[in-house]
Amino acid sequence: MKDISVLIPTYNDVCITLVKALQQQAEALDTNYEIIVADDGSTNAEAIEKNRLINHIEHCRLIERSENCGRAAIRNFLASQAHYSWLLFIDSDMVVCRDDFLQQYIHSEGYDVVDGGVSIGKIQKGNLRSIYEKTSERHFTAEKRSQSSYRDFHTANFMIRRDLMLHYPFDERFRNYGYEDVLFGKTLEQQGIPILHLDNPLSFEVFESNADFVNKTEEGLRTLYHFRDELKGYSRMLALAQHLTPVIPLIRLWHRIFGGIERHHLTGRRPTLFIFNLYRIGYFISIKI
Repeated sequence: MKDISVLIPTYNDVCITLVKALQQQAEALDTNYEIIVADDGSTNAEAIEKNRLINHIEHCRLIERSENCGRAAIRNFLASQAHYSWLLFIDSDMVVCRDDFLQQYIHSEGYDVVDGGVSIGKIQKGNLRSIYEKTSERHFTAEKRSQSSYRDFHTANFMIRRDLMLHYPFDERFRNYGYEDVLFGKTLEQQGIPILHLDNPLSFEVFESNADFVNKTEEGLRTLYHFRDELKGYSRMLALAQHLTPVIPLIRLWHRIFGGIERHHLTGRRPTLFIFNLYRIGYFISIKI
């Protein structure tokens, strides 16, 4: 049995239901635990107020940060606040979908890092994020993730030994959306630290609007471009861009002419994955920083 700190970074998300579900499972286990939610400078007053109810749940607490420090730094901060020797990081928009979720982690043996993965809720008609994630779900199984163990490591649902996390923290240069988990996976591989991939998912069921998802995708691609040298070999987009080197001028011309039309299509009512993938590669190759 492991004594465990469940750590949930949040930004403008109400995660009281998630915390209650995790706390109920933890209470049924013969282990010491705590659940810490860190609000990374949320701007949604209603979300902040609702999350304050977390402080009234046994073994749970909410830490409110006045300024947004970014996806990497907030996870490092949570690790520093934890009391127990094992840390379970969970994204605040996840949903507990199995009754033995915590038990699976508590009883896992032999690895210092364990990735439980995610499952995807029902497709929402016309919602680009739900279509994209549901189509990709077949790659989220433990078997598939284990085939590229480090490149397919993600931070939405994973457990790690606290001393290891403190020794190899997330790179706090990653303030914007995307790829801090990929670089962390690269660090684990460089240090020879194996990852156990389990089929112990949390469910992803709430999807942002098409416009917000396209904005987030663009932000992630700019992050990838900025850290492209360090992420080489760990990104399919970088590999694709390298493969397309001979036709990059044509892709840039295409994106300059049709990128706006593609974006309008993606933020509309009937987005398609084909246009989404076309837009992403055009956007990435056309980035100039």
